[in-house]
Amino acid sequence: MSKVYFIGAGPGDPELLTVKGRNLLDSADVVIYAGSLVNPELLKGLKAEIHNSASMNLDETTEVITKSVSMGKNVIRLHTGDTAFYSAISEQIEKLRELNIEYEVVPGVSSAMAGAAILGQELTIPEISQTVIFTRLEGKTPVPESEKLSELAKHRATMVIFLSVGMIEEVKAELLQGYSEDTPVVIIEKASWPEQKIVKGKLKDIVSLVEGAGIKKTALIYVGESLRASEKSLGKESKLYHRDFKHGHRK
Repeated sequence: MSKVYFIGAGPGDPELLTVKGRNLLDSADVVIYAGSLVNPELLKGLKAEIHNSASMNLDETTEVITKSVSMGKNVIRLHTGDTAFYSAISEQIEKLRELNIEYEVVPGVSSAMAGAAILGQELTIPEISQTVIFTRLEGKTPVPESEKLSELAKHRATMVIFLSVGMIEEVKAELLQGYSEDTPVVIIEKASWPEQKIVKGKLKDIVSLVEGAGIKKTALIYVGESLRASEKSLGKESKLYHRDFKHGHRK
């Protein structure tokens, strides 16, 4: 039976596509990909019929899927990063449910995880931060009042901010409602792509950092005290590997 697979394509580096995603992509009959973000290297050598969704609306992508499935074809809906957030798969899945079309979601590597790997560090440091908040500044898409950046900043947890670098002055103003001016920040543009760009500094300088680097979009903003771990030893160890810590696998 034909099926629709929603696949997270990863942050950009073709080698960060999962093995399952690669196998499904190679055997697909039809591929609809997010052309403005997905690395075109992932499409090389495919025998599938390929559609770039950058210029398509929901009705048009649904029409391609419906027609393809009715012909017994397997369809890949290829999204950037991981499908769990900011992927817009929910509205597509609702359409498929209405049409009784079978689907499966295959996770991918989020750009947030790729960015942490580029920095070579954990985002959850014992005694410093045990919480990571993935969020965005309110733009064309509204944000619930309780999830305003200024409200989330009050937790002073590690934060990864998507889709907001183009409004960096507003981001700074909101973050300063909770974090201090000297809180470390890192901005990573196009994480894992050959042209990736990384700038580091303090929250008080975030506007000049972004503007000086010429970063306008496709970038993540990391903020929080945990980011100091990529620059120096913080001397904070977990209990998990402490010599005096006992658990079911180590007496």
